Amino acid sequence: MTSLEETAQLFKQLHKPGQPLVLTNVYDGISAQTVAKLPTSKALATASYAVAQAHNLADDDLDLETNLRACKIIADVAREFKKPLTVDLQDGYGDRLEEAVSQLVKMGVVGINLEDYNNATGEIYSAETATTRIKRALAAAADQGVKNFVVNARCDGLLYGWDLNEVISRGKAYLEAGATTVFVWGRSRGVARQEVETLVEAFGGKLNVKFKEDGLSIKQLAEIGVARISIGPTLQLKAMALYGSEADKLLSQV
Repeated sequence: MTSLEETAQLFKQLHKPGQPLVLTNVYDGISAQTVAKLPTSKALATASYAVAQAHNLADDDLDLETNLRACKIIADVAREFKKPLTVDLQDGYGDRLEEAVSQLVKMGVVGINLEDYNNATGEIYSAETATTRIKRALAAAADQGVKNFVVNARCDGLLYGWDLNEVISRGKAYLEAGATTVFVWGRSRGVARQEVETLVEAFGGKLNVKFKEDGLSIKQLAEIGVARISIGPTLQLKAMALYGSEADKLLSQV
């Protein structure tokens, strides 16, 4: 039987610049099963926005307990299909960061997405605080026996008009602190091709990009050299749009 540490090592090794790990983020048991059973699926990842929506909450209102309950169901699926699981832990829930990571590891989780935006204050953490929180998360996982825990460190600087050089400085600090990849998020603006190319060069390819259907293709992102691609709540939004459309067809027949 593969140990959790071995699973974490395997998950970390899937982050290959130029051969990116593609994650079709899930949010509940049925979405996790649907993705986990696919031969093309190498790992599972949650998206906090989608988890929140499944609980009739806004993303910023997703509390730790609700997130953990959802993750427990998904972790059971990941274990059944022998797939690594990484969880969107948002900003780490303040002083509960170690508690959250420890509980996730006990569920079988081998990685997290950790933001540098403080939901409580509405501000981005200082670089020093953000890097310290990455180290704290890794230490909490190591205390549970998982030394190769994967932290995908999100940097939100572009959302607030930061210069790309400042984002690069942040990202390098996050990697030095032990993050496996840096997730530079642009929300609706996305991340332009030139920005992706610059970030890939600066981070040695250790970059996570959110896939946008009207942006760079997965093949193009791979050719540029990114190590990880995620889709966030995109599939949930598509699925619910189809669900509503099909329901309306039936209801309209009355």
